[in-house]
Amino acid sequence: MRNLTLTRVNYNDAPPLKQYKDHSIFQTKEWLDFISHMQNAEPVIAVVKEGEFHVGRFTGLIIRRYGLRILGSPFPGWTTSYMGFNLDSSVSYVDALVALKDFAFHELRCAHIEIRDRYINISHFKNAGYLYFASKNASFEIDLSLNEDAIFDAMESSCRRCIRKSNKLGVKIEVSFDSAFAYDYYAQLKDVFAKQSLIPTYPIERVRSLIECMLPTGHLLLLRAKNDLGICIATGIFPGFNDTMYFWGGASWRHYQNLRPNEAIQWFAMRFWKAKGIKKYDMGGSGEYKRKYGAYEIYIPWGRKSRNLLIDYFRNISKGLFIIKQHISGLGKH
Repeated sequence: MRNLTLTRVNYNDAPPLKQYKDHSIFQTKEWLDFISHMQNAEPVIAVVKEGEFHVGRFTGLIIRRYGLRILGSPFPGWTTSYMGFNLDSSVSYVDALVALKDFAFHELRCAHIEIRDRYINISHFKNAGYLYFASKNASFEIDLSLNEDAIFDAMESSCRRCIRKSNKLGVKIEVSFDSAFAYDYYAQLKDVFAKQSLIPTYPIERVRSLIECMLPTGHLLLLRAKNDLGICIATGIFPGFNDTMYFWGGASWRHYQNLRPNEAIQWFAMRFWKAKGIKKYDMGGSGEYKRKYGAYEIYIPWGRKSRNLLIDYFRNISKGLFIIKQHISGLGKH
């Protein structure tokens, strides 16, 4: 095992993200500003070192819950897919995870760590002494390095028909830049959740903050679908950076879904980011409907480590209480 250490630094004093092939939008300063604002969180950037040599970097944020400091990289509920490490190819993720425990529990005085890194698997967590949890349902990804015809042909025939139908019925997809987008999206999102007697898991302020922080970077795509009368009937939010685009959120009015705007938005977003050099589409979580776009399954586990088992126990209870609260709040709307 290699003896690695983590040293906290300012964002600009860490090795540049572009130095690593696996860098993601969730590790950028602008995304950290977004999370900091919405979660009242403290960004943490650290250099991974072996002796005096820099061999990587780490990205996360500290939040406070029940009087405890928690290091999330990311933390569930942040609408952020992955953070974690950027490491030189010779460095073991197991060694980096072991060093992270010492860094978090001692230098940062945190009581709990949660981490999800696109390149850390279950065996890494096991060997580093972390608990892990993986959803029983897969997430989904689409290969955008293929030509457009191949991507379209990989979709289920019903999905292709929906895209053609939407176009035939006059649905137009527009790239949006205005501040009213957050209102349109969130109103439709509430309608989506109301169908299941639920309320959205985040407030409209999160959408506004995302747009404010990320839209000026050119790495956030906002889409509206409009019918032939110019009414906004669906919306979609798609970050894109390095070689990957993501599905951050989508919504539509139920009474316009016969026009198939959701399928049309997805296809527009794929072609938009592909034209800018994006190679894959991470659809961001489970949802069987995503298979129809020709997506294949991926499993990315969460890892966590607490200073003691009692903290981990309360972590699980708080998650269950949130789900109950969401159901009760949604029922109260009807």
